[in-house]
Amino acid sequence: MPDTSTGSMGNTSAPSRRTVLAATAGMTTALALGGTAHAGPDGKHDDRKLRALIARMSLPEKVGQLFVMRVYGHSATAPDQADIDANLKEIGVRTAAELIAKYRVGGIIYFTWAHNTRDPHQIADLSNGIQRASLAPPRGLPVLVSTDQEHGIVCRVGEPATLFPGAMAVGAGGSRADARTLGRVAGQELRALGIRQNYSPVADVNVNPANPVIGVRSFGAEPAAVAGMVAAEVAGYQHSRQLAATAKHFPGHGDTAVDSHYGFPVITHTRDQWNQLDAPPFRAAIRAGIDSIMTAHIMVPALDDSGDPATLSRPILTGILREELGYDGLVVTDSLGMEGVRTKYGDDRVPVLALKAGVDQLLNPPSLDIAWNAVLKAVQDGELTEARLDESILRILRLKAKLRLFDAPYVSQGGVDRNVGTASHLRTADRIAERTTTLLVNADSTLPLSRRSHPKILVVGADPASPSGTTGPPTGVLAAALTELGFTATALSTGTAPSSVAIAKAVEAARAADAVVVGTYNVTASSTQKALVEQLLATGRPVVAVAVRNPYDVAHLPAVRAYLASYSWTDVELRAAARVIAGRVAPRGKLPVPVQQADDPTRVLYPIGHGLSYGRG
Repeated sequence: MPDTSTGSMGNTSAPSRRTVLAATAGMTTALALGGTAHAGPDGKHDDRKLRALIARMSLPEKVGQLFVMRVYGHSATAPDQADIDANLKEIGVRTAAELIAKYRVGGIIYFTWAHNTRDPHQIADLSNGIQRASLAPPRGLPVLVSTDQEHGIVCRVGEPATLFPGAMAVGAGGSRADARTLGRVAGQELRALGIRQNYSPVADVNVNPANPVIGVRSFGAEPAAVAGMVAAEVAGYQHSRQLAATAKHFPGHGDTAVDSHYGFPVITHTRDQWNQLDAPPFRAAIRAGIDSIMTAHIMVPALDDSGDPATLSRPILTGILREELGYDGLVVTDSLGMEGVRTKYGDDRVPVLALKAGVDQLLNPPSLDIAWNAVLKAVQDGELTEARLDESILRILRLKAKLRLFDAPYVSQGGVDRNVGTASHLRTADRIAERTTTLLVNADSTLPLSRRSHPKILVVGADPASPSGTTGPPTGVLAAALTELGFTATALSTGTAPSSVAIAKAVEAARAADAVVVGTYNVTASSTQKALVEQLLATGRPVVAVAVRNPYDVAHLPAVRAYLASYSWTDVELRAAARVIAGRVAPRGKLPVPVQQADDPTRVLYPIGHGLSYGRG
């Protein structure tokens, strides 16, 4: 069926009744044994009907259901030529529709870089096109569309959708009600776009400040606090049983100095330490009824001394997650293109070993053809039984039934307009953000700044790329927000590694200003950001620093008299920081992680719970 997507114009319409009836003809045939396999009012499903569906599937169709795959393009049938070329190169198909026809994949994941998420109406069109393509053939099944919409520094859907503070910011706010509200509102918007599985929240406890991959994506370093936030956000996302949350990355990725995208991390926690530090948020997610859990490509010798990553470990995924923790929901791998899962085995072995370990969904293999055929061959050769595949497919179909994808696979233009980026949702995000900004240092009551005594403000610092591709740059956002609050603010980007020329230019501009706001980003002992801040301080102008990612920056810049942590550089958090700087709202955030002294990590400079308000030095 033709895809009616008009791309970035956003001029989409819901499928007509005739289109829907035609597209669902295959599904109706597949469900003829006993009626529709939908979930009841209580969200429960009829396993007999789902098993009947599975019994009618061919082996290639079963293999396809296990995979969640990327695909390039804004449209299911008419992507841009560059995206067609990328699909042909990486997948051997031209479009999402051809991907589904060839491999019968059970899920598709959206990425910004794959050009899946231009604007809300286009995303809805893409989702509808994918569902039409999957439901049209005999025994067609709805697709579980997923994405990583963590908020904060990991977002695939950008403005005009509502963007919320990330996990560590929410942890700093300390409100489980806010975490629940975030999940409810963000889930409502994702559902309106046809995205039904979100790879969030992060359940990792970030106890290592040097963690290069988790950091501010975690709610914090205190297991009980993280567990409470995870459970609350899960409840928000899943409150209407139309979106599946995903706790990640099991068994816990919070204490590593290696990024599993590029290496193979080893977690040296003992079994007791794992129980105390890493397990509580996952236990809480399971108690909260989490629909899916994502595996980590990490080695934890105390849990499995085979040298295998957790994604491929039967002792971890079946022994601990299934049997000890009692979890019977969906288990999805982290991306199979990441180095952490490819170090020990080839791309043909990884998906087979993951299934043997207890995984249900195989996410984004580097070569779908290799992975798909490897699973097919493993069944044909007897290494995997068809019954083992059926076990995972039943969990996948249960979730699709619970999410009512069999009954209502499509979304509408009106639903997008009613739910995505509404004024009410944007106000909610602003209110939550105002409770997260953390004042770490305020010597001599430097803050708040007065527009009467400091009317001219220079905003300098790092301008990292927008997490969603639609916000920023941070210096410009801060300058615009301060200008709206009555200051005359000017932005000057100096980058994450400012050169001596950039520093000199910033210092010259600072001398003409009444105060300076500088955004810092992952400052290290050797970072030239330190030289920038030190030379700005030497001008004698008041300098306010905002850590726009890790709050640990403050330890490297002890001479700064006023330091805020925003935990991310998305607009909603920077606008909240600007309101704190201007004194329009009081800082209320409290550190959810400790900040150690830069030259002596054994000493805590600012403990968990530290956070100043105005009137205190």
